[in-house]
Amino acid sequence: MQLTTVKIDKPDTINFILGQTHFIKSVEDLHEALVGAVPGIRFGLAFCEASGACLVRCSGTDAAMVELAQRNAQAIGAGHSFIVFLGDGFYPLNVLNTVKMVPEVCRIFCATANPTEVLIAETEQGRGILGVVDGFSPKGVEGDDGVRWRKDLLRQIGYKL
Repeated sequence: MQLTTVKIDKPDTINFILGQTHFIKSVEDLHEALVGAVPGIRFGLAFCEASGACLVRCSGTDAAMVELAQRNAQAIGAGHSFIVFLGDGFYPLNVLNTVKMVPEVCRIFCATANPTEVLIAETEQGRGILGVVDGFSPKGVEGDDGVRWRKDLLRQIGYKL
């Protein structure tokens, strides 16, 4: 077995969801779930088929996000993995539960805009995702100023009253 990492290649502000699913039908079901969750959503998704033709299957509403998803899915190359890139101004918070409820979805590895590395195990059979490194390590513990900043930010952007 060989262990490697694959860096997610994306613009800094773009959010994505990386997960595992189990059926070719996932591409259409994820597409329908995303479109139904947020009117006008812009996204691209790619799914690594793990049997049959073993193709990267793609869909979406934004050509640039579809291309980004396809390119990153090919780099990851892990069977039954999927990746969804959300267009600028769209966030996992608004679609994550919907994605998790798609019957074929087995797990979510991350939902983030942070720099991310995917930990890959490769055997003679193929590749699998072991986990992710999402962002950076903590540099300390939040103090009173940090608490105030966090609470103010959440209210400023409308996520808390």
